[in-house]
Amino acid sequence: MHNIFVLLGLILFAIIINLPLGYLRQNYDKFSFGWYFYVHISIPFIIYLRIKSGYSWKFIPLTLGGAVAGQILGGMIHKRRNVNGRQKRENA
Repeated sequence: MHNIFVLLGLILFAIIINLPLGYLRQNYDKFSFGWYFYVHISIPFIIYLRIKSGYSWKFIPLTLGGAVAGQILGGMIHKRRNVNGRQKRENA
């Protein structure tokens, strides 16, 4: 039971750490250096924590899925904030 909570914590960490990175990634052109940087910078930390937690390579899809989900959610937040900001400026 303890291992499940550690795994869920690791996946949640991957999501939370990638939210701001996905938000910042939206400011760069796709496939530019900045875009690649924000997509990949969290991976070494997630790998380190996965190994220290004692999980094998078989759990990479779960942590990678959490990282991708965080990137997508961060990008959605960025787009939503920009649309709302433009609407407020246009109405002012």
